[in-house]
Amino acid sequence: MVKFGLQFKATLENVTNVRPLGEDFRWFLKLKCGNCGEIPDKWQYVTLVESVPLKGGRGHASMVQKCKLCARENSIDILADTITAYNAEDNETFKTMVQFECRGLEPVDFQPQAGFAAVGAETGTPFPEVNLLEKDWTDYDEKASESVGIYEVTHRFIKC
Repeated sequence: MVKFGLQFKATLENVTNVRPLGEDFRWFLKLKCGNCGEIPDKWQYVTLVESVPLKGGRGHASMVQKCKLCARENSIDILADTITAYNAEDNETFKTMVQFECRGLEPVDFQPQAGFAAVGAETGTPFPEVNLLEKDWTDYDEKASESVGIYEVTHRFIKC
């Protein structure tokens, strides 16, 4: 089993505590088979609320998939206690937001979508519906009378 960390990087404007919201948050990934190197074209998602038993009674995983090319069964599990927020002090630096435990798979790409949340840096105003699919998000904080935003969202994977 290998652990991979998803590192998140963005430019934050007047917001902090950028995080996935809820256990049903979908992490959209492209996964490479460790056996044959196949990378499917389609995005696949893993979520904390889904749990699939592994063959031979070896526990559970967030997702189990059979490689279409080599027919090997692989799995990925979200390590719930590793999920952390991206804060104002992390601005423009890479920070590990979540770790995945992989058996026969390697995450190679991540697509942020809807389901993120943030709060106003000065006011604490909640922004519960942050969609990062376009890699940029903007809104307005009424309490502070200023614009808020998350820009230039990027990521990378590291072995943990």
